[in-house]
Amino acid sequence: MNKIQKIAALFMTAIVLSSCSLPGLGGGFNEEGITITGGSNTESQIVGYIIEGMVEHYIDIDAQIINNLGSSSLNHQALIGGDANVAAIKYTGTSLTGELGQSPVTDPEKALNLVVDGFAAEFEQKWFPTYGFANTYAFMVTKELADEHNLVTISDLEKIAGELDAGVDNSWIERKGDGYDAFLKTYDFDFKRVYPMQIGLVYNALQAEEMDVVLGYSTDGRIKSYDLIVLEDDKQLFPPYDASPLATFEVLEAYPELNEVLLKLQSSITNEKMQELNFISDNNLIEPKVVADDFLKENNYFETVEVNEEGGTQ
Repeated sequence: MNKIQKIAALFMTAIVLSSCSLPGLGGGFNEEGITITGGSNTESQIVGYIIEGMVEHYIDIDAQIINNLGSSSLNHQALIGGDANVAAIKYTGTSLTGELGQSPVTDPEKALNLVVDGFAAEFEQKWFPTYGFANTYAFMVTKELADEHNLVTISDLEKIAGELDAGVDNSWIERKGDGYDAFLKTYDFDFKRVYPMQIGLVYNALQAEEMDVVLGYSTDGRIKSYDLIVLEDDKQLFPPYDASPLATFEVLEAYPELNEVLLKLQSSITNEKMQELNFISDNNLIEPKVVADDFLKENNYFETVEVNEEGGTQ
């Protein structure tokens, strides 16, 4: 599918979502059932199939998945419009400034509390505890450069920044709150040159030594594939993008056991594990559903995880 076809597909998806219901779903939750929104990238699809597998393991029902929703807003509209009732993956930083329209918050706990309260009050949806990983912007370098200059944090780059070419996401340059201008103010140094590029190209540019440092996503499978080092955001430039599932109050009332099913996944996937799962799918060309099924089998569908009365796990 070329670029024009992809844009057209997203446009048609938006039209469908804004009208009534998605094809083949018969009006969504009104017909009973659990319908899960996945996404258009590997990570969101893997997590979507993890939710599907958990639901079908614990609840006597066949779950449905809507994949290829290309943005957080499309995902949100699917739930608001009744075409779905579970979101496999939501990110605090994205939804706080997006669906809730609030200012960015750098404290992870505060950001989580805001989305939990906001989605309950405004949309009658439950934002669950995080899976344990966060897919945020992250500066990264090759292992060779990190070892040579003892690079652990973003601040460590300052001593050699004047010699480095940096590749960054196109949209980051003009991004408010945690973009290029905020970086200059927060860290008080700049690179030799900054090259805006498509986010998917930055990893290859770093591996090919066309760039010295790049801004990518913290759970991308290519981090593991290319043996890259993610630098700690020691001055908390980037808001937290902790990943969590979400469900409507309506579906939780219809299927009370779903609440415990989703809580079993709390703290079940680290950043490193999500990188690994993405790597297995992208690098080894394994379907996201197969990756998800293998992950659930390896963890015995989290049968031994007990959910306490406060809604956490133990």
